[in-house]
Amino acid sequence: MTRKQLVVVAAVVFVAIGRPQAQDNPQATSGGWRPTIVAQHGMVAAGHPLAAEAGLRILKAGGNAIDAAIATWAVQGEVEPGMTGLGADMFILYYEAKTGKVHFINGTGYAPQAATIAYYTSKGGIPDEGPLSIAVPGAVGGAAYAVKTYGTKRLADVLAPAIAIADEGFPVSEGLASTIRAARAKIAKYPSTARIYFKDGEPLAIGDVIRNPDLARTLRAIAAQGPDVFYKGDVARNTAAFLAANGGIVGEADLAGYQPFEDTPIHVSYRGADVYECPPNSQGFVMLEALNILEGYDLKAMGRNSAPYLHAITESLKLSFADRNAFVGDPKFVPGIPMQALLSKEYAALRRARIDPDHAIIGEPAPGDPRGMKSTAPDRYAGAQPLPDAVKPFDPNEILNLTTYLAVVDKDHNMVSITSSLLSGFGSGMVVDKGGFVMNDRMRYFYLDPKDVNSLQPGKRTRQTINPAMALKNGKPWIAFGTPGSDTQPQTQLQFFLNVAEFGLSVQEALEQPAVISNSFRDSYQPHDVKGKLLTPALLPRSVQDALAAKGHALDIRNVRGVGSVKAILIDPRTGALMGGVSPTGDNYVMAW
Repeated sequence: MTRKQLVVVAAVVFVAIGRPQAQDNPQATSGGWRPTIVAQHGMVAAGHPLAAEAGLRILKAGGNAIDAAIATWAVQGEVEPGMTGLGADMFILYYEAKTGKVHFINGTGYAPQAATIAYYTSKGGIPDEGPLSIAVPGAVGGAAYAVKTYGTKRLADVLAPAIAIADEGFPVSEGLASTIRAARAKIAKYPSTARIYFKDGEPLAIGDVIRNPDLARTLRAIAAQGPDVFYKGDVARNTAAFLAANGGIVGEADLAGYQPFEDTPIHVSYRGADVYECPPNSQGFVMLEALNILEGYDLKAMGRNSAPYLHAITESLKLSFADRNAFVGDPKFVPGIPMQALLSKEYAALRRARIDPDHAIIGEPAPGDPRGMKSTAPDRYAGAQPLPDAVKPFDPNEILNLTTYLAVVDKDHNMVSITSSLLSGFGSGMVVDKGGFVMNDRMRYFYLDPKDVNSLQPGKRTRQTINPAMALKNGKPWIAFGTPGSDTQPQTQLQFFLNVAEFGLSVQEALEQPAVISNSFRDSYQPHDVKGKLLTPALLPRSVQDALAAKGHALDIRNVRGVGSVKAILIDPRTGALMGGVSPTGDNYVMAW
């Protein structure tokens, strides 16, 4: 099937009318922007319809969920070039139906050998963009490993849709046009990038067509020769030469040393569901620790999106993020991460005891002591604070359009959950000349404090915020879900999951509810500051906003719809039907058959 012959299986997005937001009921919905998509043979949820269609095409051709997921990802690198691509990183969770096992593939790269604290200190710190912001990319290796190990199609077949799009071109969407405009200053500095995403000196606009023959050649080389050409062959040599000519330090040896690997996923049981996440060097445990803490509350009695409910969620996440910043880094450089203790019910009870139902913790709380299973220094709690006078407009590029996510379920109920990222919008800003792909700016997550668990060291993987998730019920696959959004990812994923698991909402309805986002912890980005705010949707009833402010939360009111940019596919435990949905942001789309 060509893209011109594409029949869109997903229902058309519609504008919310009727059913207005009830301002006095914290459990009221705000109407539906999209329906839940229902099918039985296969489903793809992704950040762009062309990416979802590529995965659907592979499913219809007999590929399994892994084949379709990697085909989807490869197209995402073209239609969402500011979020992912060959120069990115990825984590993969895969539920294998024939074994009933959840697999985890680590497709993240590391700091180059020349990257030392002394080197970057001499340069004035880690830059926000450019050649010195780039780490070795791992996504190509992770994607190829997944297809080789668990796929049923040849890598060439899986990459064919992306190759065709790079050759033939595709029209710029409104979402992509917005992303290009937001990164204008960054990408205009690099001729190899501006040549693709600018026209007559201006950023491409909706409807302009992007063709990328250099990327098509790179993809063909990977399809024919496998990932070695990207890390050890002609593509690697071209990449290293380009970076060296522009002041970079990722060399041929750095690329050649890269290997993806499998590791054991982490999980907790939450009211009968087994929820899986990515282990370190991912922040995936944050959502799981918060779930353990919240399991001790009667959330249904609190009421969905009531002030007590949102307060409990916020404080649980603050405590979990504090533990992230204290204990989690690359396990190869930080041995003995106490993950079993961090995810124990006993430790969750200790952390839960730190939550005051009437007062918010000021800033970042103290980390716990999972090894000693004892309390730590007392936290500081806030008094009442007034609501801010001004309502700031929501900028989706600030927190949502920094990464991309996809979920796939096939006819056999194999389930894939993948998050992939350049880090910030358009990463380093640099497209590899003659390679056609954007390079990441992943170095920005490292600390230059040698005592920090996430301190910069050559060959070290930084602590990643990407953390795709999935849940099983009664040993059977239930939900694959995830989102872009840096430090917001565990927060919005958690609130989506609770909307389904606690309150029984349908997938799409669960994704369209208001959700709060805290930044009362050290930010993953340099300079790792603590903003101490609670991003609060204007859709929440004023009574709930007032009650949160009275508990001491410093509200930052945002005009935003939905639960972050979460995408999800649920398998109905009763019928086996596939049910998919996406938050109403960007170009998110579900396709199925």
